[in-house]
Amino acid sequence: MLEDRDYMRQPEYNDSGWRPRFQPRWSGTVVLLVVNLLVFVLLEINKAYNLEGFLKVFKFCALSDEGLSHGYIWQFITFQFLHIGRWHFVGNMLALFFLGRAVEGLIGRKRFFLLYITSGMIGGVFQTLLGLIFPNIFGIPVVGSSAGVFGLLAALAVLEPTAEMLMFFIIPVKTKHLVWVAVVVALFYIIVPAEPGVAHAAHLGGMAMGWFFVRKIMQGDWTHLSGALRPAKNKLSRRPKLEPLEENPVADFVVSEVDPILDKISANGIQSLTARERAVLEAARKKMASR
Repeated sequence: MLEDRDYMRQPEYNDSGWRPRFQPRWSGTVVLLVVNLLVFVLLEINKAYNLEGFLKVFKFCALSDEGLSHGYIWQFITFQFLHIGRWHFVGNMLALFFLGRAVEGLIGRKRFFLLYITSGMIGGVFQTLLGLIFPNIFGIPVVGSSAGVFGLLAALAVLEPTAEMLMFFIIPVKTKHLVWVAVVVALFYIIVPAEPGVAHAAHLGGMAMGWFFVRKIMQGDWTHLSGALRPAKNKLSRRPKLEPLEENPVADFVVSEVDPILDKISANGIQSLTARERAVLEAARKKMASR
């Protein structure tokens, strides 16, 4: 029953102290943050002490027309982990942290990785095509995780359109409005290239992939997400209301409410649960413990 699942068991004491039997994995967001940080630190060290090596890394890993002409197709992935300057890095990582946690909590760790990487790749394709059409303006090497981050923003706008975020960390804006602002800004600077050093086409491509990923790729799989992808009427931070356990027999409650949540943990990890699902599990655990 419920206690037979590894992730529902109580911590056990051993020689090294109290330790839970179920060890949660790092979230996908944390993994991406750590990888980006390691790459950034290593490149900064190379830039300070081995400039030639630093330039070689960018030649082989930054997304560029020249690299693709030599068959460096891996650049569609590697460019997402390179950053120019500390503020470029910090800005992208802050956005990844806040958007990543929200989106990963809704769709799970595996889908989160796939969404992020494919959004970055499609963003790279958009920017590359624009560079081929207008090489003198947009034909510059591309680096940064912003295409993947904008993909997360578009996905969140589909999943939680009425959730509020702080634009510029100051102005509260609903995600469905924020993504349209981002689309308009990207289109404007593509038409009027006043910022040639910013990959606005990559931002636009990332958002297009984020929307497509949720609306089309995941459309046939929504029933397995335990309601996580239903349009939300409340903010992400609002605590969900639970029906009292006493209204349903325990066995029926486990079958109808708890088992789908446990199956979701098995498939996507415990970090994929919504706030309501976590509350249901906690309530069920207490109910089983009191029997």
